[in-house]
Amino acid sequence: MKRALGIAAMALLLAACASTRWQGPKSDHFDGKRFLMPAPFDIGALDLIRYWRESKPGVWTRDLDIEPGPKPVERVADGELRITFVNHATVLIQVDGVNILTDPIWSARASPLSFVGPERYRPPALRFEDLPKIDTVIVSHNHYDHFDIATLDRLNAAHQPAFLVPPGDGARLRARGYAKVVELDWWQSFTLPNGCAIHAAPSQHWSSRGLPGDRNLSFWLAYVIGSHGGPVYFAGDTGYGAHFKAARERYGAMRAALLPIGAYLPRWLTEYQHVDPAQAVQAHVDLASATSRGIHYGTFSLADDGQTQPVTELAAAVAAQGLAAASFTAAEFGVADAVPPASPSSPCLQ
Repeated sequence: MKRALGIAAMALLLAACASTRWQGPKSDHFDGKRFLMPAPFDIGALDLIRYWRESKPGVWTRDLDIEPGPKPVERVADGELRITFVNHATVLIQVDGVNILTDPIWSARASPLSFVGPERYRPPALRFEDLPKIDTVIVSHNHYDHFDIATLDRLNAAHQPAFLVPPGDGARLRARGYAKVVELDWWQSFTLPNGCAIHAAPSQHWSSRGLPGDRNLSFWLAYVIGSHGGPVYFAGDTGYGAHFKAARERYGAMRAALLPIGAYLPRWLTEYQHVDPAQAVQAHVDLASATSRGIHYGTFSLADDGQTQPVTELAAAVAAQGLAAASFTAAEFGVADAVPPASPSSPCLQ
């Protein structure tokens, strides 16, 4: 029964979000109805059956009694960057006096249902009540482990931030009474309260909330955040591709990059949509990032890799590339990671 529920949960995530149809102009990644992927990707029932038959899941241990990290500072000064990993793809980014939260999820499951779907193996590393005033929330795409309505509702009620979302996802939030919703296509930007800008950048993924016919009705994004010490990259969910180099060529070498390292096995199922640790290291190189941290691991069991396997394989991949061990490590839960400027005198992105 547990395995059947797990397969049902994966079906939800692989088929994961009904969106109000986007009305934007046609482009190289939008055909007037649906958003387009660079290469064919279509996981169906037969693939899920194959996964169920061949699955060799790694070891996961549930501990919901882990103490949260300390309460973050309210703000950091201009020139400062502090990154606190909450869980999964949720990161508190405090930079140049602004507080940004990525793909927030405090819910017990990454699912639309309270009784089925991926259940967390560890609690969020920050108490929701300990969050500083959040100015901006950025959402990469609409899968349930990244677009958690219950958490977004809590943030809207408590902080009234600006919500940056991909095209096709804004209507859902506006229908719930959100006042500040901005939909960004690739290469579009939003100006933060400090005058710097967040730019939407390409990624390689897909969208769905599991309702019939809703595949790719909304888009998927990475984000590049301007700071006075160099840009900060948030990958969201993505497979490996030329988009990492494209972001560096457009915005320059990264001060820091937040890159996914989990949910990558088996590769025949996940390669298009999720980088593995070695590919994350190559993305770090492509982005010319001074400091990178691995996220999207250790919270929800979404694939066959074990709970700590991404951390071990990331360290091995960094060593194999001959990089300094400290340049790219797995983010530590609840730890405020102070990142120095890559270019102290560089202006922030506008």
